[in-house]
Amino acid sequence: MNPRRKKRLTLAVALIVGVSAIASLLLYALNSNLNLFFTPTEIIHGKKDTGVMPEVGQRIRVGGMVTIGSMVRDPESLHVEFAIHDISGGEIIVTYDDLLPDLFREGQGIVAQGVLSAPGVLQATEVLAKHDENYMPPEVAEAMGQTHEKLDYNQEQKSGGY
Repeated sequence: MNPRRKKRLTLAVALIVGVSAIASLLLYALNSNLNLFFTPTEIIHGKKDTGVMPEVGQRIRVGGMVTIGSMVRDPESLHVEFAIHDISGGEIIVTYDDLLPDLFREGQGIVAQGVLSAPGVLQATEVLAKHDENYMPPEVAEAMGQTHEKLDYNQEQKSGGY
């Protein structure tokens, strides 16, 4: 092999290795920053179509209804713990260490984003509350359309009381 061909071959191999390394790093970064949406039932039993269950330590988003009577606040800090459920019977615990949204209340639909700290326990970094009767994030609407019935709120809940 003459030196010119050898140089071209070396350059081509180096280019292929470099592009492969960049593609691998890009896919790894995208995979680690991916927030998958789950319902409480899917966290417990896995997704219906694939059976995929989130792993402890994985960043996820969870949507469901706050279980009435489940909210426990720590009087010494901002720490709050509550359960969310769906109509299929799945229920998980969500812990949160910040201020809850003004529209957050029991019986309300929410989306919580965070890390699964134990099976069935989400350490939330963000909690979003549904802000009116009609709006809902698309993935929550899809999941709730399959597994939730419209709830009737009593007057105390409509006025923002717990």
